[in-house]
Amino acid sequence: MDKVVECVPNFSEGRDKAKIKHIADAIAAVEGAVLLDVDPGADTNRTVITLVGSPEAVAEAAFQGIRAASGVIDMAHHSGAHPRMGACDVCPFVPVRGVTMEECAAIARRVGERVGTELDIPVYLYEEAAASPQRKNLADIRAGEYEGLAEKLKDTAWKPDFGPATFNARSGVTIIGARTFLIAYNVNLNTTNAKLARRIGGAVREKGLPEYNEFHEPQRNEDGSYVWTKGRLKGVKTIGWYIEEYGCAQVSINITDHRATLVHVVYEVCREEAEKLGVVVTGSEVVGLVPEDALLAAGRYYLERQGRSTSVPRRDLVSTARQSLGLDSVAPFDPDMKVVEYRLPRSSPLMDLSAACLVEEVSRDTVAPGGGSVAALAGALGAGLASMVDAITAGKPRLRDKRKAMLEHGAAAHALRERLTDAVDRDTEAFNGVITAMRMPKATEEELTVRSQAIQDAYKEAANVPLTTLRDCRRALAEARFAAEKGHAASITDAGVGAHAAFAGVEGAAMNVLINLKDITDEAYVKDLRTEVEQLRVESREDVDAVTDLVFAEIGA
Repeated sequence: MDKVVECVPNFSEGRDKAKIKHIADAIAAVEGAVLLDVDPGADTNRTVITLVGSPEAVAEAAFQGIRAASGVIDMAHHSGAHPRMGACDVCPFVPVRGVTMEECAAIARRVGERVGTELDIPVYLYEEAAASPQRKNLADIRAGEYEGLAEKLKDTAWKPDFGPATFNARSGVTIIGARTFLIAYNVNLNTTNAKLARRIGGAVREKGLPEYNEFHEPQRNEDGSYVWTKGRLKGVKTIGWYIEEYGCAQVSINITDHRATLVHVVYEVCREEAEKLGVVVTGSEVVGLVPEDALLAAGRYYLERQGRSTSVPRRDLVSTARQSLGLDSVAPFDPDMKVVEYRLPRSSPLMDLSAACLVEEVSRDTVAPGGGSVAALAGALGAGLASMVDAITAGKPRLRDKRKAMLEHGAAAHALRERLTDAVDRDTEAFNGVITAMRMPKATEEELTVRSQAIQDAYKEAANVPLTTLRDCRRALAEARFAAEKGHAASITDAGVGAHAAFAGVEGAAMNVLINLKDITDEAYVKDLRTEVEQLRVESREDVDAVTDLVFAEIGA
């Protein structure tokens, strides 16, 4: 999908499996919407559902979920630890790929109007879809909760954005909006005292909390108001509660900007504040899904604290984050189910195949994947070996004087490995573009002209992709040479193999550039690329020969 929107509706039912299934089935039945996660909580009596898809499909699925909830949830009989106002309490739309925040706000308004008109449920718009600044903050809208709705709706200042300004006892109010990705994150404590959880959360969140004296009593000003202390972390909202299911209190957290305030920072600050009160943090949990980059940052942070290289595969970083944040402490954390990027629809890229299946795919009687993809794979393997040697060397105590340089070069090699891994699929996609252009109609002069230009553009793209691979393989070879010259002597053959793999990538990518140039009529473009290709081949031959001589001299051959 070129355009992907995420929607995370929260429903006020976390105990009745049949009702939860009814709502989830209504969402999943919409073609083009992909149901990613259903996360019920018994104590909160709330289920967080995550779905993605095209803007149209997600809008329809969200509406159908709200409709289904209005039929099975009776708010007059609802109770739970989480604040709430309606059967579908909140329904945010989040831009994921190829969609702007403004587009998501427009979706929120369209869905809100349908909910108000077709279901007779009052709707408030919030965050980026809010009609006024006073309604942007979810907490402000939700103040008074369901129990205060009847009186709230009598106030003209709280007239709904859509739907009737009358109390709907069964469905309450639905709050619909558009926002950036929000991480719902709970930190577990070794206490059952919800008051302590609220104290810790208050110190962490942006809003802050009242100051307390040595008797744990809130301090007041002369007028009786609290003496307020600003919290430590921007973009963080918290509440504290006791979850009987887990047998512990939690600081329940919404991280509204996970790039500005990192998940592991929130976790560590909670630990610091808990320690002040004699409380121990025992782990944490993610409610719904989490972006991969949040866990990658956490993985790097904890590896750095351990004095280890952070130039490791993404999955290893995620595993480190999982262990360090205690994400399995109260419920299993499966990255394949909980990380957003691992759940998005994919088109079965080559690098998702096993090694055996990839070799089989290359061996088939099809033109793609072919030499360009294999060249990129060879370069990726070369960069990977260079990164490995750098990491091993950086971890040797007797080679600590080399540590800084090895970590820097290891990070560079690791980045090249990831780029070249991505290039395995890009090469195939580029060649497919040539095939598509050749299949364009050619019955008229106009069609012939359009087809001819499309073929030229496609061949240039087919040349540019392996040219990028060639440049990266050249850099990977340079990293392998550095690893061979400066790395741990016992790993020199690994660096040597890496150099030859990267060199194979250089030569293979060069061939794929040159074969496409013969069909391009732009002479200046062809001349420039031929000159660059030849220069890169000459430099690469010098490097691989130097590494070969060095390796065989070291092993006595």
